[in-house]
Amino acid sequence: MAKMGKRLKSSRDSIDMLKDYPLEEAVKSVKANAGAKFDETVEVAMNLGIDPRHSDQQVRGVVQLPHGTGKSVRVAVFAKGDKAEEALAAGADIVGAEDLAERVQAGEMDFDRCVATPDMMAVVGRLGKILGPRGLMPNPKLGTVTPDVATAVKGAKGGEVQFRAEKAGVIHAGVGKASFDEAQLVDNVRAFVNAISRAKPSGTKGTFIKRLSVSSTMGPGVKIDVASINAGK
Repeated sequence: MAKMGKRLKSSRDSIDMLKDYPLEEAVKSVKANAGAKFDETVEVAMNLGIDPRHSDQQVRGVVQLPHGTGKSVRVAVFAKGDKAEEALAAGADIVGAEDLAERVQAGEMDFDRCVATPDMMAVVGRLGKILGPRGLMPNPKLGTVTPDVATAVKGAKGGEVQFRAEKAGVIHAGVGKASFDEAQLVDNVRAFVNAISRAKPSGTKGTFIKRLSVSSTMGPGVKIDVASINAGK
């Protein structure tokens, strides 16, 4: 534990905590400081100038990262008949209908993303109190309530990241692994931040992205100069 403390202190000492770094420099620093014995996740954190308590200031959506997340995603699909077959063929890990709902109610939720065909929402709707708090409730706006289950499954497994502003307007998400090369991480961070920018609510006034930082699982956060996101794009 002391060794980890020394490593983290050394990492912090190499970063000016008051400085906003250009995107490429910030990513380089995060990779250099990712010294854990496992492949650390690289995460982006953003503070937005919104009040999520107001319905016209919600920020929510999904973005396909150009180089994926590096994470293995288990996908459950609520579907019947041909749609269930399509989901399985696309690589879904768990497929079912009422039987899957019973498993969820029993506490069996060994999946990271949940997709449903529109006709299954009467069944899925009953699971709102279980799936909702875990961010697993299928939603048409996120493309997870759809007749095209194959595309939804492939997207989830291919690097889609869902985002949603929490209290105080904070958004954070994993955008890759420390083992990715710098260019891949830069591309992924840029794609994620630009997706948030496009989701800016019309009711927002003033600065939208107030603070932006990137870090690895065990490393310190490095602040990014927002203006550098599209510089030299």
